Amino acid sequence: MGNSNSTNTSVLVLGVGSLSFGLGYLVKQYVYNSCGKPKCTPFLLRDCQKSSPSKPCGDIGKKPGFLKLFQQLVEEVQEDMRMYGMPEDTTAHMRRVMEYNIPGGKLNRGLTVVHVAQRILGAENISMAELRRIGVLGWCIEWIQASFLVADDLMDSSITRRGQPCWYRNKEIGMIAVNDALILLTHFEILLRRYYGDSDIFLPLHSVLTETVYQTELGQTLDLTTQPPQDTKVNLELFTESRYNLIVKYKTAFYSFYAPIALGMIASGIFDKESLDLARSICIKMGTYFQIQDDYLDCYGDPGTIGKIGTDIQDKKCSWLVVQALNIASEEQKKVIRENYGTDDQACINKVKQVYKELNLEGIFKEYEEKSYKELVEEIKTVQKVPPAVFLDLLNKIYKRQK
Repeated sequence: MGNSNSTNTSVLVLGVGSLSFGLGYLVKQYVYNSCGKPKCTPFLLRDCQKSSPSKPCGDIGKKPGFLKLFQQLVEEVQEDMRMYGMPEDTTAHMRRVMEYNIPGGKLNRGLTVVHVAQRILGAENISMAELRRIGVLGWCIEWIQASFLVADDLMDSSITRRGQPCWYRNKEIGMIAVNDALILLTHFEILLRRYYGDSDIFLPLHSVLTETVYQTELGQTLDLTTQPPQDTKVNLELFTESRYNLIVKYKTAFYSFYAPIALGMIASGIFDKESLDLARSICIKMGTYFQIQDDYLDCYGDPGTIGKIGTDIQDKKCSWLVVQALNIASEEQKKVIRENYGTDDQACINKVKQVYKELNLEGIFKEYEEKSYKELVEEIKTVQKVPPAVFLDLLNKIYKRQK
């Protein structure tokens, strides 16, 4: 986290974002007919037109084809802005926002949506037009991710993101990034309405996406209120296992694991409560395991492999490692943690790491990893309407990962 000024910015950005989606929830209650279909109004649903990208994109399930679809969607968002009378310099700015912030990552969340549908329906049974529409759902997740990252970098006073300066650090941007993040978050609504506005699955898709945004904002709120500003002493009393699990559940598990799988299931015609509840249970556990891996790798991973030097200790992170340490440490060891955790000094960092070593946290993590993997495999075996491979593919990608 940054200084106290960045903390004020954090509250502002988070507050505005939460208000906007609180309003979204209220609106959602009043714009649907009793049958669950959206009411068609010029503003809300633009003729309720069912669309499909017109240009060929190649294999949407692979990154090059997925990226071609992105370029089409960027043009369509600009077209939507022009319908509101936006001048070309404004639409050009938004194009730059999208191209700078959205496609630079691994795109795992978005591609997972496509892969899930291909697993359920069989890749050979999905027309190219329908596959492109499913790809749009994948990009909805990536648009939301980009919005979160633009806001998160501003709140954390981060310097770089994906090998380039954070968006707000471009000298002509600055605090304009707050508005850019909000507009990026709105874009998924535009895309969803354009491609699924008249579909029977519009409401379940919309519900998953809006709930995911709200859950992630709740997780961010927990994280920000647990981790103090840079010049403030860390309150380790807040570093409890229950609070940590809530942060991970809402900040990571839902939008990184549950949302992509749920969207792929719904697009494939599976959206009964029992199936989605089981998927949610599996994905929360998988997302928790993934975040605990991240916390472990921050301390024990090879910087050359993970691409960064871990900073959780000096950054006062509510990490799985420090939570475990506080649970099992002696009073003397707790005293060492209290005196040194959150201090950006190598000697202090080393003292905390020495306590971790004394407590054998590396071994405790490895035991947790094996136990979690076995439990997840057993729960996945109970899945009925969805091929188990939907979940096993994702689990095996992260099991014992090194970065």
